[in-house]
Amino acid sequence: MTDQPIKVTANDVARLAGVSQSAVSRVFTSGASASKATAEKVRAAAEQLGYRPDPLARAMITGRTRIIGLVVAYLENQFYPMAIELLSRALQEKGYHVLVFMAENSTEKVPQVMQELLDYRVDGIITASVAMTNDLTARCRAAGIPVVMFNRGQDEEGLSEVTSDNLAGGRRAAQHLIDTGHRSIAHIMGWQGSSTGRDRARGFGHALAESGLAPFAMVDGMYSREVASSAARDLLAGPDRPDAIFVGNDHMAFAVMETLRFDLGLSVPGDVSVIGYDDVPLAAWPSYNLTTIRQPVRRMVEATVDVLLKQIEGETAPSRIHIEGALIERGTVKKRNTE
Repeated sequence: MTDQPIKVTANDVARLAGVSQSAVSRVFTSGASASKATAEKVRAAAEQLGYRPDPLARAMITGRTRIIGLVVAYLENQFYPMAIELLSRALQEKGYHVLVFMAENSTEKVPQVMQELLDYRVDGIITASVAMTNDLTARCRAAGIPVVMFNRGQDEEGLSEVTSDNLAGGRRAAQHLIDTGHRSIAHIMGWQGSSTGRDRARGFGHALAESGLAPFAMVDGMYSREVASSAARDLLAGPDRPDAIFVGNDHMAFAVMETLRFDLGLSVPGDVSVIGYDDVPLAAWPSYNLTTIRQPVRRMVEATVDVLLKQIEGETAPSRIHIEGALIERGTVKKRNTE
């Protein structure tokens, strides 16, 4: 019968380093304060003894798992992998671990995923492009777990949200097309079941109305490449055609551009101008060179992490933050002669 290895404890490390057990805890707790000399002694003793902190034991003592649940609806849009990477890095720098769950925007899948997160006793939840029902909001509130909605909002009070200023962004896209001489402007919208899609469409409509124009058409693209591509074919099918299309995000805009160029044999922007929303890295590639509204993703991530961690500490109430994004002019909008 082999001897079982003896488990090294924080008390053993403290004894060898000549410090208190609480000092050992501070050294291995991200964000806690410990002098450089103490940290060096503790880490040297831990290395000598082969000590590794036990996060589960710490969670039982502190009531904190230092785990953040991140719920994402889909990853096809380049914006979300980029945002997830930034969110994960920012939270890790604050000493938190990230647990990622995929969830469809459905009444069945989202509640199931949220229940799993509650079972994991996460300290907080970030939902990226996932709708929250009133029931889910109430359950998270009852469990004392703060939730921040990233790039999505809802009408009900009680949840924090961090988005770009989608209303202003939709307005800015339309105004740029108007200022460059376009008068027959269509909008392939983001999914109208989402606050982002609705707000961008509202901003677009307001800008046209203020200039005395009506949209050529407004079609729900469902944030789908296939749906957006089909919508573009329908818009260009007859003799009466739009001279510009504002597309609700870059993911759909790329599909629209490919349809116009390769399926319909049209020039972008010679025949039809196209403007997107997000400014994902692919938008700057020469193949697309897409004019678009930039989502300030780094500022959105910083605000999301700040709001969530302050709520975990009980410092703030839920808040709504909308950050304005810039128009990025590239090569898919043509200045047209309106004389």
